[in-house]
Amino acid sequence: MKKLLSVLLCAVMVLSLAACGKKDDAPIDDAGNGGDADGLTVALVVAGKLGDRSFYDSSKEGLDRMVADLGVTPIVIECNNENHDIQMKNAAEKANIVVCVGWEFYNVETIAPDYPEVNWIWVDNATSAPVSNVLNITYAQNEGSFLAGYIAAAVSETGVVGAVGGEDADTINDFIVGYTQGAEYYGTENGKEISVVKNYSNTYDDPAVGKDCAIALNDQGADVIFQIASACGDGVFEAAKEKGFYAIGVDSDQKYIDPEVIICSMKKEVGSSIYDAVKRLLDGDSSLWGTTWVADMSNGYVGIGYGEDGAAQQVPDDVKNAVEELSKKIVTLRDERNQRLREIGGENRLVKQIIDLALLTNGMLKGKNLTDFIQRSISLIGK
Repeated sequence: MKKLLSVLLCAVMVLSLAACGKKDDAPIDDAGNGGDADGLTVALVVAGKLGDRSFYDSSKEGLDRMVADLGVTPIVIECNNENHDIQMKNAAEKANIVVCVGWEFYNVETIAPDYPEVNWIWVDNATSAPVSNVLNITYAQNEGSFLAGYIAAAVSETGVVGAVGGEDADTINDFIVGYTQGAEYYGTENGKEISVVKNYSNTYDDPAVGKDCAIALNDQGADVIFQIASACGDGVFEAAKEKGFYAIGVDSDQKYIDPEVIICSMKKEVGSSIYDAVKRLLDGDSSLWGTTWVADMSNGYVGIGYGEDGAAQQVPDDVKNAVEELSKKIVTLRDERNQRLREIGGENRLVKQIIDLALLTNGMLKGKNLTDFIQRSISLIGK
């Protein structure tokens, strides 16, 4: 036990020292000296390419808002799913803030320390340990996808709903798991037998492949299909129009693309989240850097969109009302879970250590809680 705790203490000391290096290196200080964006350059580096009318385009909308509202100078780099490391370095040579959009930028945690004067944002993934000049933004897409699955099951006439994922990867499967659970929950609550079918396009930028995937699911009986495949989603929408089934959009409110077949979208406000993070930094608040920020339904970054006012609506009002209540319930249950974890930790010091270590790993242990964790570790080692 002492050996294990010694290892934990060493780990936390290393992580703590890394976190403490942030303030001196940051180009924008806590006094707000970066609040005037004149001369400030923000580089947006997307893993794929723009034009998906979804994930990447949402991030570009956030950058456009920064230009209009904050006066930053923009740089846009499209990786086209290759050379991620090279493009990150190119961006860091030119920009004060680098926003990496996509879970594929794994090496940001080794590249960012080489550019300590740059503030980094990694969208849709998180470093394995806190990096002082990196803000990780992850999204509770499983929560929003749960609601999308509930809607799909409610609207379905065949009792079969589908999902087309861009690839068999953790982030994509997070959507699909939530979607599946939401559909099954609707079935259980309403006495309706629901099954979920899925496949993967294994590409994000070929609508023809997305169309083939959607048709294959429709052939299995799916009459509502959730697209989680970026530009491949255009093919899903095309198939829906041709074959007469419904589709669900992703990341942005995509109903405008085809209001007759897209019944709703699972929104993940990428653009708003990166805009808000940069705005906070310019206002002198750098506290998010060195942490993982979870954007979820409670803070308005994840949810369901039904299109603009006047758009054709296929989701009944009673289902929309049920979804609204489910949203509140999910937020409440999450808060209750977190509170219970804190209570359990308060009852058992070792359990508290384990919980705090998990929080530390995700960049969520700060200030007095971090100090208490270190002191508790020393105390436990001495026993």
